[in-house]
Amino acid sequence: MKHIIGFIRSYFKEVNKPVLLICSFFVAGLIVLNYGWKLEYCLTHELNIPLAGITGRFLVFLPAFIIPYILLFTLARKKFPSNAGFLICLVAAPIIFAIKAGMDTQLNLSTDEAWNSYWNDILYWPLRVVTMIIILWVFKTTFHKEESFYGLSVKKINFRPYLLMLLFMLPLIVAASTQTDFQAAYPKMKHILPLPYNAHPSWFYRLLFELSYGSDFFSIELFFRGFLVIGFIKWVGKEAILPMACFYCTIHFGKPLGECISSYFGGLLLGIVAYHTRSIYGGLMVHLGIAWMMELGGYIGNLFKW
Repeated sequence: MKHIIGFIRSYFKEVNKPVLLICSFFVAGLIVLNYGWKLEYCLTHELNIPLAGITGRFLVFLPAFIIPYILLFTLARKKFPSNAGFLICLVAAPIIFAIKAGMDTQLNLSTDEAWNSYWNDILYWPLRVVTMIIILWVFKTTFHKEESFYGLSVKKINFRPYLLMLLFMLPLIVAASTQTDFQAAYPKMKHILPLPYNAHPSWFYRLLFELSYGSDFFSIELFFRGFLVIGFIKWVGKEAILPMACFYCTIHFGKPLGECISSYFGGLLLGIVAYHTRSIYGGLMVHLGIAWMMELGGYIGNLFKW
């Protein structure tokens, strides 16, 4: 655990403080716009634009990712990478995640409406994982041929500190599970209930949903900590962490406010760890653990309705 604390201290000692402060206020402003005036919802549902689910999200993600870089290159006077690969990846990143988040994957899989709805819910996240892997593989083979696949490496990984981080998060999740907005959002499993009448044993179909839901966090870690941090290290070093955290916060705009705010700080933490370890597995372990604890917390919270 002391290594992770050392990573964090090193980052906050070296980061440009004015840029960090301005980016934090910038993210806070985006949060206010979203939760006060439904920024993302308006862009994805109320504006008459082509492919609104994708285009609207892109209009949110793009400034959240690029403006922190502009601040770094101007206020912090960091050298702008004179590399076409950097520019392509910089613009492509918001497009990639907008496609992942807004793509339509409704399939006609069964003549039974209940089963058709269930299997579409089950395939929702894995289809996005496959799409993300294919797209990132193209970028890896084009711009990062000499490196591992964006942090899919277990070298130098000690999983004990991540277990301690999960234990630290446990009381916070217990407290969150008493809140109305948390109970309204979790557990995600409520979206498949009630199960089709002949779904037996029911535990199997519930477990299948949780595994499907969990797969989404692999694609998130691969993209944000793998592609946007480990992949960008060759161009900007540890400066890749802050823009990633700003971008990462905006993908939580549909979540409870507390979760959205904490995602900015969580993004910084996981980005710092990924930068030093060159691996996404520690972050994946924490992210998955928190996600499944939130599922359990949401289930218990709704059961007792404190």
